[in-house]
Amino acid sequence: MAWRFFLWSVLALASPLGFAQRAPVMQSFDLRVPWSPEPVRVEGKASLVYELHLTSYAKAPLRLTGIAVIDDGGHALATFEGKALDAVLGRPDHPADKDLTQIPPGVDAVAYLTVPFDRTSGAASTLRHRITYASGSDTPSSTTVEGGAFAVSPRASLPLGPPLRGGPWVAIYNAQWERGHRRVLYATNGAVHVPGRFAIDWIRVGPQGGFAHGDGAKPADWLGYGADVLAVADATVASTGDGIGESATLAEHAAQKVPLEDAAGNYVALDLGGGRYAFYEHLKPGSITVKPGQRVQRGQVIGRLGFTGESTGPHLHFHVADGNAPLGAEGLPYGFAHLHVVGHYDDIEAFGQGKPWRRLPQAGGEMLDDDFPAPLDVVDFSEKSAR
Repeated sequence: MAWRFFLWSVLALASPLGFAQRAPVMQSFDLRVPWSPEPVRVEGKASLVYELHLTSYAKAPLRLTGIAVIDDGGHALATFEGKALDAVLGRPDHPADKDLTQIPPGVDAVAYLTVPFDRTSGAASTLRHRITYASGSDTPSSTTVEGGAFAVSPRASLPLGPPLRGGPWVAIYNAQWERGHRRVLYATNGAVHVPGRFAIDWIRVGPQGGFAHGDGAKPADWLGYGADVLAVADATVASTGDGIGESATLAEHAAQKVPLEDAAGNYVALDLGGGRYAFYEHLKPGSITVKPGQRVQRGQVIGRLGFTGESTGPHLHFHVADGNAPLGAEGLPYGFAHLHVVGHYDDIEAFGQGKPWRRLPQAGGEMLDDDFPAPLDVVDFSEKSAR
């Protein structure tokens, strides 16, 4: 009888009911979001602006076909497929002539995401990503993997004052530009950061367009050159960088290679409190009027707009970050307490050609509270514009 019991046990273990079926296991992506995103308001709409890093550990190329950002309930807040997926993908090695959805083994791809997120709507504070990809070339099979979870930062926005006077000033930035601030990553201190995630290059334009007198060959020809640069809040000066000179002409400057440590040019960093630092870059030589440790008041002159560091023309580079380092900190969102938008450029080519900017249809423009300007918005920082 013992041998019959033994045989029955073996058959039972060998039967489908006795064995748990093993699901296929595939090497694919490490998914991660290196920081805790905070919502930003642009044109009155709140969203999360952040990067999802996808590093492939497969032995063969994987073809990315979709990214979905999902909440705790499994609801998709945003989905990126087809052309929308192509538009948000980037690679540190910049293979501009290649299909970025084909990710080779060991390569890090970056999805630069903008996801609608309104904290007041009761949206979940923890989000994750569902990735769809295909492997194999002859008969590719579609596979999904989830990861890259992060908690949305609960920190409230800090409304700022104007960094400049008067206007009109155009907000030069665009998340789609391959070499714009938004898509430039720096790994200078053992971790990768996007310090310019919310950086704006402010350039003065004329009432009918144009940004310089004549051909703009010399820095002093530009309308905003030498303009007073203002503290955006009551703050403490965290650091300053001075001693970098200016080239006599833009062409002379373009022919020089600027070391990475000098990319910011002459700059001032203000400690706004709460782990926020405001950076003002490319300031005019000898124009910085403050010193580290000094207290400044909102609206106080701290320097003048110039043409130092890595710059294609005189402008004020302004951004907020989570550390006192121009390149080694994470760019944070911010808004202006009173943002007076008077017009807009439809594209960067129109701005570069000195064409007129398009005025808003409503008389006097639009006044926004605690808002971040849209790409190529034209803004008036005059005192009469503030409430």
